[in-house]
Amino acid sequence: MKTGSGSGYRRLDAELTLQTLHTLKKRIKERFGESSLTHVAGELVEVAGESKERIQWISSSHFGLRLFIVLIVLSCLGLAGFGISELWQADQEVLTLGLLDSILNEIIIIGAALAFLFSLELRAKRTRALKAIHDLRAIAHVIDMHQLTKDPSQILNPSAKPTKSSPKRVLTPYLLTRYLDYCSEMLSLVGKQAALYAQGLPDPIVVAAVNDIETLTNGISRKIWQKITMLDDVARIIESTPKDQTS
Repeated sequence: MKTGSGSGYRRLDAELTLQTLHTLKKRIKERFGESSLTHVAGELVEVAGESKERIQWISSSHFGLRLFIVLIVLSCLGLAGFGISELWQADQEVLTLGLLDSILNEIIIIGAALAFLFSLELRAKRTRALKAIHDLRAIAHVIDMHQLTKDPSQILNPSAKPTKSSPKRVLTPYLLTRYLDYCSEMLSLVGKQAALYAQGLPDPIVVAAVNDIETLTNGISRKIWQKITMLDDVARIIESTPKDQTS
């Protein structure tokens, strides 16, 4: 999506994605009213709004946190240097293996502490990103549940007798096609929302989680488009059949 700077088509724009979701929600509401699918679209809009703020936080440099980490690192280095100097002065006449072992242990502990501190900002960003991606994964499954019972074969075969537990079939072939198409569009936008996190934080773990989301949404969309293709094929057959043969 266009970003408004440079070529403009090499990065996704969170604001434009949110606008697209708002438009999609309006389209669903105008077609199906206050249906559960409309509410799912509304939930996705809310999540996208939250994602915009999260992505801004993830993409930003947090100098306060970095300054805090630097102060802790300097304090640790100062304490470590003081401890090593004390050990050295205590045994300056005899350099024993015990002294070397103590110094080595302190260096290892300091190194591990430094590695943890320097990765603190990345870990905080990664945690936020993964939590948001988990929310998007849940919404994708909810969308899948909505399309799950939308079986075109039942509509195209009026003679089929439903069971007591069968869901109500109230949609015409055209409305069912629109319903499934809206589900597919929402799944596509779920994938775009996830991709925004990988764009803001190209961390291998985050990128892998985003790839999982895209695999999930693409798989569900394929099932949906199989149903849409079935409906379109039957519609073309009906249109190409002479009226005297269908009457």
